[in-house]
Order: sequence, then structure tokens, then C-alpha cells
Amino acid sequence: MEFPATRAAAFDRLEAFLPRAGRAYAATRNQDAGPGVDGSTSRLSPAIRHRLISEAEVAHRVLGAHGYGAAEKFLQEVCWRSYWVGWLQLRPAIWQRYCADVDRLTAAMDASLRTGLAMATEGRTGIDCFDAWARELVETGWLHNHARMNFASIWIFTLRLPWQLGADFFYRHLIDACPASNTLSWRWVAGLQTPGKTYLARADIIRDRSGGRFAVTAALAREAVALPMDVIPPPRPLLPADHHDPTLPSGLLVTTDDLSVETLPLPPLRAVAALPCFDGDLRSPKQVLAETALADGLARAATRAGVAAEQLASANGIDALRDWANCQGLRQVVTGEAPVGPIADWLAAVTPALAADGVRLVQLRRPWDAAAWPIATKGFFAFKSVIPRLLAP
Repeated sequence: MEFPATRAAAFDRLEAFLPRAGRAYAATRNQDAGPGVDGSTSRLSPAIRHRLISEAEVAHRVLGAHGYGAAEKFLQEVCWRSYWVGWLQLRPAIWQRYCADVDRLTAAMDASLRTGLAMATEGRTGIDCFDAWARELVETGWLHNHARMNFASIWIFTLRLPWQLGADFFYRHLIDACPASNTLSWRWVAGLQTPGKTYLARADIIRDRSGGRFAVTAALAREAVALPMDVIPPPRPLLPADHHDPTLPSGLLVTTDDLSVETLPLPPLRAVAALPCFDGDLRSPKQVLAETALADGLARAATRAGVAAEQLASANGIDALRDWANCQGLRQVVTGEAPVGPIADWLAAVTPALAADGVRLVQLRRPWDAAAWPIATKGFFAFKSVIPRLLAP
């Protein structure tokens, strides 16, 4: 399977899929033909996750080609990611709690959990669909959305494994791994996101949606008992957006959270650098795609600014960034705003270090995010009602 890893390839993929983004998508989107088949989805999610191409660019192109009525289902799926990201942006404690849970469960893992986790992640459970999906995920970095939901349900309710470790398995391998979409989707399957609402994997539906590829003769859980609810904090006000000072000597920091630098309102730039990718096995599909996308974004940024591009050393990112800023004589480093997740956590740590050197770190918020995030206060159905307004020119 091929996924776009450059901005140009993302636009090519969008144009190729465009005829199927209307009613054809709505009719076939839940069908999973398996790896190697150009199926019912656009396969743009890795490019959107890294913002090689933005939600706004995809949505407006599809809207122009089909109109809202015919393309409503595709447009809603694009907006689901914006909703998840906005929901977590307003409740960052959920991300912090999830990360702490993964660390705690990993540190305290007993022999039984270690064995069960190995059987699940290596595809040795005896559940044919689940085992095939586990291998597909590791080998390709991809799973169809319907497969992801069923995998998560079997992991939680049939295998009785902690949902946090399943979400971590997905996050380490999925080439479109989004902190918000991944974490909150696993919570939704487990019945934590929408109180009492779970997703139960059913053999007959799996057989139908996979075109009969799986027999699913192993016994699956017959009921999905929601996990004990945790406390969901109320949404906090969205923090004010940063604004750059065009008079300060400035550099651009390119990260894998935002690689559409052409569409950012940037000040004049003296230098451009890229933040190394921190997660993923060096040879995993996730890491390979992220590094290719980052190199593409860095090259385009350098061309736009008319300066040389620099890849920062990965051994100590904070010191490398400080050294770069000081060597270039910068007083301001701008970057695309990173939503809640590992890069946002890293930027929060580097901000005071740069400030100690007299350098501002400015995260530029995109208009799409400024419009979408504040309205992700409740469930998606409330958010869905304002999608036409979000898509308005």
C-alpha cells in the first residue's frame, strides 16, 4: 500500500480519490478489502495527520467537487479528527493520565500480562482476524478504521488487556497515529469516552465487512461491559493564540505536527531547522514515512525562506535547538502550533530554555483550528451540526 509522504504526493492522492469522495465513499467506506488493495478509503490520513495537506484544503476541494449533500459522510470523517484534537486540546489532563497509565502498567507488568501482551501484539491469539490485523499493523503501519475498532474491542473485552497498552501499541506503529484520535477512539470503544457506550466486535459483521476474508470461529466476548468511568474534566478555555513579532530576528522550526509551511503566516526568516522524529522503530513504516515527510517539509520551508535547511541533532533536542537559535542570532523561533501530544509536551519543555536565552517560542495557530477547537466541548453530534459553518469560505 502506498501513502503520500510529501505535500505534492498528498495533492496527487486527493485528486485521484476525488471522484470517489462523494456518495461512493458513503456506500463503501466500511468495507475492508485488506492490505494491498486500493479500497474504500482515501489513504490521506497520514498526510493530514502530519499536515502535509490540511483538513481545510481537503475539505474545500471535496466540497467544491461534490457539494455538501453528496460528500457529507467524507467531510464528517475529515472533521472527526479536528473534533478529537479539539476535544483533547480542551482537556489535556486526559492525555497526561493516559501517558502515566502506560508508564505505570509497563513498569508493573507481571508474567501473565506480559504473556498476553506478547500473544496479542505478535498475532498469536488464535483469533484469525485479530492476528492478521496485528501482523498487518506492524508490517504496514496501517489498519482500516473498521479493523481498528474491532481490534480494540477484542483487545479489551475478549482478551481482557488494558486499553492503554492497546492504544500504545497502535500509537507506536500507525503511520497516521494522532495522539487525540488514537487515545480517544480507544476510550470510546472501552466505554470511557461516552459514558456507558461501548463497541462490541461481532463475528458476523467482521466477516461481512472483510469480504469473507476471515472465518472468525474463535469465541468473542458476547457483551461489552463498560470499564469503570474515570473523571472527565470540564473543558478549559482555549488558550489565546500566539502572534509573532515581525521585527525580531526569526527562525522557523519544522515539526511533524505541521508540514504545510507554505500556508503559515510567517515573519521574515533568517534560518530554518527541523525537529527530529522521536518515536517509532528506525525501520518501522511509521518512522520511515514521518522522516520522509519531515525532510519534504524542511526542504519546502527552506526554499520559501531562501535560506539553508538544518536538521537538528536528535541526541539532545533542547540543547541542539538552543545552540541553533544562538548561532543564528535569533530572538524568535516560530512553528506551527502543536496540539496536545508528544511534540506539544516537548515544546512546553523547550520554551523556558529558549526564554532563558532571550528567545521567544511562538506557536502559530491555523484559522481552521481556531474555529474548530473551541466548539469541541461536547459530543461529536453537537460538533457535527456546525460543520457547514466550519466549511464556509
